[in-house]
Amino acid sequence: MAKRDYYEVLGVSKSASADEIKKAYRKLAIQFHPDKNPDNPEAEDKFKEAAEAYEVLSNPEKKQRYDQFGHQGVGGAGGYGGGMNMEDIFSQFGDIFGGGGFGSFFGGGGGGGRRTKKGTNLRVKLKLTLSEIANGVEKKIKVKRHVIADGVTFKSCSTCQGSGQIKKVVNTMLGQMVSASTCGVCGGNGQLVDKKPSEADSRGLIIKEEVISINIPGGVAEGMQLSMSSKGNETPGGIPGDLLIVIEEVEDPTLQRDGNNVIFDLYISFVDAALGASVEVPTIEGKVKIKIDAGTQSGKMLRLKGKGIKDINGYTRGDQLIMVNVWTPTHLSKEERTTLENLRVSENFKPDPGKGDKTFFDKMKEFF
Repeated sequence: MAKRDYYEVLGVSKSASADEIKKAYRKLAIQFHPDKNPDNPEAEDKFKEAAEAYEVLSNPEKKQRYDQFGHQGVGGAGGYGGGMNMEDIFSQFGDIFGGGGFGSFFGGGGGGGRRTKKGTNLRVKLKLTLSEIANGVEKKIKVKRHVIADGVTFKSCSTCQGSGQIKKVVNTMLGQMVSASTCGVCGGNGQLVDKKPSEADSRGLIIKEEVISINIPGGVAEGMQLSMSSKGNETPGGIPGDLLIVIEEVEDPTLQRDGNNVIFDLYISFVDAALGASVEVPTIEGKVKIKIDAGTQSGKMLRLKGKGIKDINGYTRGDQLIMVNVWTPTHLSKEERTTLENLRVSENFKPDPGKGDKTFFDKMKEFF
């Protein structure tokens, strides 16, 4: 089933302010909260869908990528890769109501359980060539992350009784309200290290290097960020953070990217332009031969259909545009100069553009 547009999910326009987006999410979160809709899978799905939309649209960078590239621009499914769970949401957005978060607002415990702490995210930069960007690629990278060491055992925190929170009942004019704060002893984990190997730190963690395989879709762009769920740092009593992959484009020595199109500047001699020729040009997939017609003018654009970059949504592919430039020699021998002097007065060498010859701006409109 195709994902719904995030603006449609929250019921706001693309021009909505950050405050309007927050208010829209808060309204939906109250409406579909599990405490108000027990044993209602449909309400839970809508609750998760709203949280996923808010996770993207409340982040200026992710919102910009989403506006430009859609769901694929934010990893296909928000920052959670479509695998959101209730504890993720309570941990990430529990403060949307201020103070005590969801649990204290409804007088409950955030869906019946303690909030799960999430490990920190890792961010890596991944350099890609134009060819890799054009078609997509699988990359293997080495990542150093904090993981729980083998042999570590934990015990329940006696201060919070393993809940990770200290709850207090406050009497107000509206009745009793429950406020909750993070346990200062266990840091919200609900657990403390009982036994650990000597190489582990006080939290039972070690640094481990792992080789992670990443599938990069075709059409990604400079600065785009992809997310791999649960490949970040681990945390005791919680869930791992995410691995964030920031795309960097390696500049190609001959080809220039323009959206999903690729541009190449081709320089030919005056003789080849006048007589016509067969020339070799580079493309993303290798060199190909193209025909230059006799009488080709400088500035003419040629198109190689489908030789550009795959659209990130996978529906279309760009083209390669070849800008023909006629090279004027700057150094001439005596014999060459004499030959050209004799041709100067020839009628065929006098500029005579017809009405059918397009201007530069006409050509740009035609190709773009």
